[in-house]
Amino acid sequence: MNILVSLNHDAASLETLPIAELAHYVLEQENKPDNTEVSISFVTDEVIAELNETYRGKVGPTDVLSFECDGLDDNFEQAADDSTIFELGDIVIAPDVARRQMEEFGTTFHQEISLLLVHGLLHLCGYDHIEDEEAEVMEAREAALLESWAAIILS
Repeated sequence: MNILVSLNHDAASLETLPIAELAHYVLEQENKPDNTEVSISFVTDEVIAELNETYRGKVGPTDVLSFECDGLDDNFEQAADDSTIFELGDIVIAPDVARRQMEEFGTTFHQEISLLLVHGLLHLCGYDHIEDEEAEVMEAREAALLESWAAIILS
């Protein structure tokens, strides 16, 4: 798997977090092919607010956005020689929003970034939370992945 991480904002706080490793773990758990590629970018509030307005029609910064590339319904098949890249999509995270949320929810920066990353990846994997039932499924999957990841990190 190819995990591309761009620390465009707040690199000093983010560079010690296992971002690529967590992304790889989630994609493995979601049974994505070995030739999956995903990009993860960390940006300012201004950048994510602009993306939020352009693509979602909502004003102001949000915590995470996911942009699907090769879709789940594209009948993608892994090439035998792994030369074809399955471009799952792009995730954009705003660390400053994460900081405000950690104060609100009593979490750490690492916990908040991990949750946003898993949340964004699950969106790319087809999960959603528009309907209450979907939200329950997605939230349960997030919790299970984060719990199993924490157990790996702590072992």
